[in-house]
Amino acid sequence: MSGMEIWNNPSCSKCAAARASLDEARVPYRLRAYLTEPPSADEVTEVLRRLDARAWEICRTGEPAAAALGMADWPRDDATEPRWIAALVAHPELIQRPILLLDDGSALVARTPEALDEAVRRSGR
Repeated sequence: MSGMEIWNNPSCSKCAAARASLDEARVPYRLRAYLTEPPSADEVTEVLRRLDARAWEICRTGEPAAAALGMADWPRDDATEPRWIAALVAHPELIQRPILLLDDGSALVARTPEALDEAVRRSGR
């Protein structure tokens, strides 16, 4: 099945908005329950490449797990990025949501109506 993949949290209002926008535009997608099917370090690394982002840029640093790990004080550099990725894998609730993996090989963090419009546009709908 073609169509984008949504890293989805069912209780997240931004994820619900993304699903509704894609449904309305009739864009096919599949849901990845990333909290119960956490991504591997390789998958997180690939998503970061597709987003052109660094691990700390998709980290929900306000979450309790981030505070417990002391992530606010972690360096944000090449040497520590693997540590950030490992934390995202171990604590998937730290991953910003929703992440849309588009058919064109790109990805978006779709937290705004503008990002959702861009996802629909890139899907060719």
